[in-house]
Amino acid sequence: MKLASDRSADSGGHEPDDDRRAQRFGRSRHTSYHAAVAMKTRVRLLTPLRDGGILAGGLFTLYLFVIVAPAAGTFGFDAFAYWSIDPMDPYRTGVGGLGAFNYAPPLARLFQPFGSLEWLSFLWIWSALLIGTVIWLGDLSSRVIWLLAFPPIALELYHGNVHLFLAAAIVLGFRYPWTWAFVILTKVTPGVGLVWFLVRREWRSLAIATGVTAAVVAISLVVDLPLWQQWIGLLGDTPDGGSVTQVHIPIPLVLRLPVAVALVAWGGLTDRRWTVPFAATLALPILWISGFAICAAMVRLSGRQASQQVGN
Repeated sequence: MKLASDRSADSGGHEPDDDRRAQRFGRSRHTSYHAAVAMKTRVRLLTPLRDGGILAGGLFTLYLFVIVAPAAGTFGFDAFAYWSIDPMDPYRTGVGGLGAFNYAPPLARLFQPFGSLEWLSFLWIWSALLIGTVIWLGDLSSRVIWLLAFPPIALELYHGNVHLFLAAAIVLGFRYPWTWAFVILTKVTPGVGLVWFLVRREWRSLAIATGVTAAVVAISLVVDLPLWQQWIGLLGDTPDGGSVTQVHIPIPLVLRLPVAVALVAWGGLTDRRWTVPFAATLALPILWISGFAICAAMVRLSGRQASQQVGN
């Protein structure tokens, strides 16, 4: 009798715990089910919008290259500046003009050999490099189609600027910080992305990025001091795009820059890498529409970061 009562007491002592676990398990399954249903509903609603956006963007890209390019004759407008640069007087043309080169003297030296090519040969090579960069930023997946349908990227491919290369440099900069030298020596202010290393106390990466940039600048100052004086004068004569007549978003840099810094700082503290290219875009000296091509880096970064989280 005693043994029976003990077994009965032991059994009764566990029943409430078992019931609570069963209730929690049931609630968990119920919550997961509703979350899955909600996700499927969102996907069902957003898919037509996504597909419609891709179709509209694709039509814009087609219109730009098939209709506008032959009529306007401005395909490669920005690329022409990199091909036609005069290393002795690279800043003879003001911002926004045909052949205007606005980057620091080390970049003038970097682009100088391009002039030895025929114009059309350079244009096709340059365009192929840009398209290859889009494919890489799309992570060799269906996202490449999304990027090609993104109007700022279509404009970037049309004009042939360096925003896509900046996007690639930002992506690579998380692993190879020295690539930030290219970002800083071209557009300067998108270098706010280095705040990422600062708030995360990644001192080695910050030292590499700033050290390589400083070393390039130091060597260039010895070789091309007069060009640095000309370049600084060019920046002073163009206050935040004040003399630019081409279409751009006229929000002053003084308003955009603090927002960009705050965004990168928040992203660094919360491990959101996509904030870096978006902040770099906001921090462009002149907010060109094609400048949003830098945001293509967000696609590569978000895909890779999601894969890392799944792996962990």
